[in-house]
Amino acid sequence: MKKLNYVVGCMLIAGALVACGSGKKKAEKADDTKTENAMPEYKVLNNPQVDLSEFKTDKDGFIVLFDGKDLKGWRGYGKDKVPGKWIVDDGAIKFNGSGGGEAQDGDGGDLIFTHKFKNFELEFEYKVAKGSNSGVFYLAQEVESKDPATGEMRMEPIYISAPEAQVLDNANHPDAKLGKDNNRQAMSLYDMIPAVPQNAKPFGEWNKAKVMVYKGTVVHGQNGENVVEYHLWTKQWTDMLQASKFSQEKWPLAFELLNNAGGAEREGYIGLQDHGDDVWFRNIRIKVMD
Repeated sequence: MKKLNYVVGCMLIAGALVACGSGKKKAEKADDTKTENAMPEYKVLNNPQVDLSEFKTDKDGFIVLFDGKDLKGWRGYGKDKVPGKWIVDDGAIKFNGSGGGEAQDGDGGDLIFTHKFKNFELEFEYKVAKGSNSGVFYLAQEVESKDPATGEMRMEPIYISAPEAQVLDNANHPDAKLGKDNNRQAMSLYDMIPAVPQNAKPFGEWNKAKVMVYKGTVVHGQNGENVVEYHLWTKQWTDMLQASKFSQEKWPLAFELLNNAGGAEREGYIGLQDHGDDVWFRNIRIKVMD
């Protein structure tokens, strides 16, 4: 009987130790998750900007951001030159797809026009290859954050601070069926508001598009119709962020930057996305409405 009691006692003690260990592991895992989602130390870079007076203004009062000949005024996001995969091709800016998704290798990466815009109407045309994915960012900032593992500063992706007008082959890219209510299809506010009507042309054909930002009101247009309208820096905007992958819980830095899109001055860069696929942009022009 004593021997049995001894064995039972040992088993109870062992079980308690295992339970304690399990609880510790769960607590450690919770702490790890909390650390992963913690707000990192970060800074917004203030790099030199181009002088808009050096660019042609057309008869409609739009500043020509791309003349069909060279990439004057453009450079890579977080870089000091144009990445090699962005070229001028038959009067258009083309990204030569790498098939690397958002990996953005050394010759790739997002492209920005190096002037920050506040209130504006941006017009452009875009064309995608079969199955291609890209996007147009606005009010973008160049942001660095401290890597908690190394303590070194690293560039954050452009979409952590910038709303995105989606550019997509709706018929052949899987992203068209993801998200909610088609909010990842062409000229949607990516992952938040679907473009309605969805009037994008098939791959290989040119689409006309616009993005207008004026004192917080934002409109996306596609092929002659307004397809998205929303209002920055409002409860509506905050609620949309909280319901997206950029929520405060899921991605606190993205939430902080996007909730205050454009920063204190409410202005930022125009950006073209490298998503690893062939895409073309042309007739890029902007009207400043300050």
